[in-house]
Amino acid sequence: MAEKLKVISLGGLNEIGKNLTVYEYGGDIIVVDCGMGFPDDDMYGIDVVIPDISYLIKNEDKIRGIFLTHGHEDHIGALPYVLRSINAPIYATRMTAGLVELKLDEHGLLDKTRLITCEAGEVVKAGRFTVEFIHINHSIADAVAFAIKCPVGTIVHTGDFKIDPTPVSGGMIDLARFGQLGQEGVLALMCDSTNVERPGYTKSERSVGASFDALFKGCDQRIIVTTFASNVDRIQQVINVAARYGRKVAVSGRSMENALKVSTQLGYMSVPEGTLVDLAHVKSLPKNKVCIITTGSQGETMSALTRMAFSTHRQIEILPGDRIIISASAIPGNENSVGTVVNELYRKDAEVVNERERELHVSGHACQEELKIIHALVRPKFFVPVHGEQRHLKVHAKLAREMGMDPRNILISDVGKVMEFTRDSARINGTVPSGKVLVDGYGVGDVGSVVLRDRKHLAEDGMIVVVVSMSSEDGSVLSGPDIITRGFVYVKESEELMDELKTLAADVLQECEYRHTTDWASIKSEVKSELSSYLYKKTKRNPMILPVIMEI
Repeated sequence: MAEKLKVISLGGLNEIGKNLTVYEYGGDIIVVDCGMGFPDDDMYGIDVVIPDISYLIKNEDKIRGIFLTHGHEDHIGALPYVLRSINAPIYATRMTAGLVELKLDEHGLLDKTRLITCEAGEVVKAGRFTVEFIHINHSIADAVAFAIKCPVGTIVHTGDFKIDPTPVSGGMIDLARFGQLGQEGVLALMCDSTNVERPGYTKSERSVGASFDALFKGCDQRIIVTTFASNVDRIQQVINVAARYGRKVAVSGRSMENALKVSTQLGYMSVPEGTLVDLAHVKSLPKNKVCIITTGSQGETMSALTRMAFSTHRQIEILPGDRIIISASAIPGNENSVGTVVNELYRKDAEVVNERERELHVSGHACQEELKIIHALVRPKFFVPVHGEQRHLKVHAKLAREMGMDPRNILISDVGKVMEFTRDSARINGTVPSGKVLVDGYGVGDVGSVVLRDRKHLAEDGMIVVVVSMSSEDGSVLSGPDIITRGFVYVKESEELMDELKTLAADVLQECEYRHTTDWASIKSEVKSELSSYLYKKTKRNPMILPVIMEI
């Protein structure tokens, strides 16, 4: 019986972020992307979310390589955690490899990892797969799509892309190659769905340059620009316009400094001589000769712009009249954080300009007409929408149907589901272990649903600790009970309630002593139950109750 090609998404379906796709044929596996996601609001204390890779750990001996489409966190962010468990070579373009190198160096994994740099147009053999790198446009340099070939057929995996006829650097997307692949025959298309709800075309990155020019021209105040650190072309445009108007440029924020370092070293960014200055020198320059490029476009708590706004930045203080240009749109879920920072900037009498007022941001993802072009060029037998939430996947499937695709040839999959392809069939058949692994500090996966539930409980209702000392011989109460509360009520204002709780706990303990109950677990359970129901009746609140028995 002929081998089937299995395609399994361990992330990136029904969600934005943590992209990781497994391609398996016979005894060979290749992995495309290895991204992280951001925690939901109810994931208290969680830093990042990564895919569950237990399937890859189980099949580690089959993995022939990890192939990266581009250097955004939702495509490379999980690498340091994944590479602790599996050892596989990484294939990436120069800019992506530069960013990965920095990341692995921070985690002390660089010496243990084989990082192989590839160029667009190159073909890599990985077991029975060959992977061709195809140049595309996106909001970071050196992004690629992949043509993945195996004996069953060719799969085109677009990664994140748009069609930009006038990119700032790197040339237009290689549409001709997509067309050639379409003529040769493509088994399946796995296509980015992020902007599928937007009609028309995504504007060119170059269109942002004109807005920068208008904002710099004739401005006699300091200019502070915040954008995504990974958007090298955007940073290049800011540097170009600053140099044009005789401003010195300083950079603030670790990720921005890293991006500048990598992109200038690799030749993806050119800074006119004498333009870049140290952040410490900014104070000595006239206002109209200063431009600061900073992180913080998403209102992140520790980012440079947030620290400037709240006067906790060591070197830069926001001054009245400063022109702050926010060259990014808020990622869904970050609107409140961005709003808080903007309000604080206004409080300091700064002038804030964002994308609502001017064209200061363009997306890196294809809108409907661009998606149609890719579908028309590739002409796949089967289609799988990826990189999107449920609504994006469904709308993309509808777009494919409108272009004449047979609905039976469109697969809407989910994280962990196994898609099986033969030369003339595609179906979902079975599942593998999958889900979210939560990273909290150095702990990877040690915070599960029980811990999260407790954190949520503590955050919403607080806690009450009942401390009592009891005799190990006869179970009599030697001291206490004492009541300690955290995050429930302020004790001094609720002394009466505390006294009532103390009395109630003492009654329960007396009852247990009377019944000769010496099982500590049963005693704790009774104290907890009585206090819990009493508090709910009295306050309509449900704090976490922790009875602590000290055995003497």
